[in-house]
Amino acid sequence: MIPPETRVEIRRYFYAEHWTIGTIAHELGVHPDTVRGAIESERFQSSQPLRPSLTDPYIEFVRQTLDQHPGLRATRIYQMIHDRGYTGSIVQLRRTVARLRPRIREPFLQLRTFPADQAQADWAHFGYVMVGRARRTLSCFVITLSYSRALYLEFFFDQTTENFLRGHVHAFQDWGGQPRVILYDNLKSAVLERRGNQIHFNPRLLELSAHYHCVPRPCQVRAGNQKGRVERAIRYVRDSFWAGRPFTTLAECNRQALVWREQVAHQRRWPGDDTRTVEQAFAEEQPRLLPLPAHAFSTDRIEAVRSGKTIYIRFDLNDYSIPPEAVGRPLTLVASDTLIRILDGAAEIARHQRTYDRHQQVLDPAHQEAVLAVKRKAFHSTPGGRLAQAAPESETLLDLAFAQGESAGSQTAQLLKLLDLHGAAALRRAIGEALERNTPRASSVAFLLRRQQPPRLLAVDLSRYPQAQSIDVRPHDLETYDELAHTNDDPKP
Repeated sequence: MIPPETRVEIRRYFYAEHWTIGTIAHELGVHPDTVRGAIESERFQSSQPLRPSLTDPYIEFVRQTLDQHPGLRATRIYQMIHDRGYTGSIVQLRRTVARLRPRIREPFLQLRTFPADQAQADWAHFGYVMVGRARRTLSCFVITLSYSRALYLEFFFDQTTENFLRGHVHAFQDWGGQPRVILYDNLKSAVLERRGNQIHFNPRLLELSAHYHCVPRPCQVRAGNQKGRVERAIRYVRDSFWAGRPFTTLAECNRQALVWREQVAHQRRWPGDDTRTVEQAFAEEQPRLLPLPAHAFSTDRIEAVRSGKTIYIRFDLNDYSIPPEAVGRPLTLVASDTLIRILDGAAEIARHQRTYDRHQQVLDPAHQEAVLAVKRKAFHSTPGGRLAQAAPESETLLDLAFAQGESAGSQTAQLLKLLDLHGAAALRRAIGEALERNTPRASSVAFLLRRQQPPRLLAVDLSRYPQAQSIDVRPHDLETYDELAHTNDDPKP
């Protein structure tokens, strides 16, 4: 850009003195293109006047309206001037309104904080991922210290209150302390309800704040500038870490995120002093953080549950097994980000790895064996179960007998009597022979048993007949039997 005086000299030498472009450039010490630009600028100026616009008669009205109501929408102004005779389009009017609308920029002071005084936290949405058959929301919890700009980030499959609190606990443990104030916007994990300047914080967030001796503070409504540092941190995560980065599991994603945090985010220049890094600023701030309490805050989700008729408890659309004796009883489910624990009172009765798939049955083999044992015991207590347990071949014989028109109940009763008389081994041999002879009936089995061996004498069980146990049997005199043995024809001694 040449001074106006030089431009005047160039134009005088060219138009009045008729110097060439090369001579002018040499004498004035400028580039020939500069000379051409100074002498040819007029050829690009249009000599034609601008065409009148349909909005021209209404410009003063629009300007006065916007001076009184700077935020009035162009659609409302269009209706106002349309009623006054405007015949143009709203597109033309929008251009005019955009040109005439007063631009009032709100001034801001630069935020300055002391070391360990404040942090800012927020959620960031990163789309969706498939976990098995489940479509899960992938969210990132981001918290940054306002002084050093040191940050902590962790990805979760949802934005529940438990994960929001879990992100705080993990960040405090990673930093080795916590700031005195944490700033939030109006996200539901922090603010349940707001009326003017009155706030109802999430009770769980208040419990965490009391545990770590820090204070939650909300931003004003529509005042995103108040937490601009975490907003910029989230944008930095999207552009520097997330873009084009592959991962297969959530654990791998979080591992890569912390590596990026250490190798990239904390190695950038600290905004407060270009000669230092964020890592160096954090090293100054870290000793001033509030000390961690003796025990970490519990972020597990606790629910009262009760199973139906099965040995499963449903949580997050997945079923987790419990011992059969706990079916139908009131229980407590405790869910962390990796474990599902089920308590009966204070006693833990089941523990499973948490799955983020959907409609899965997570079964402990011990619970299944316990159910099968109960089922087998119940099965053996029935007549059919007792017969099937003693002689499995009886199932085939009963099926064939039923197909030939025999009564299954009658056949089962006869086989049970034969089982009591002859024992399981003999009954199985007889049933096998009856099946070989193609005579699948209980009568055939009885015939074969009688031919094999006489029935064994079994002890009489009088436990179900207590009155029989009190019968007093008086023995007879043996001489009575001698008298019966003698006849009248025997000679007398």
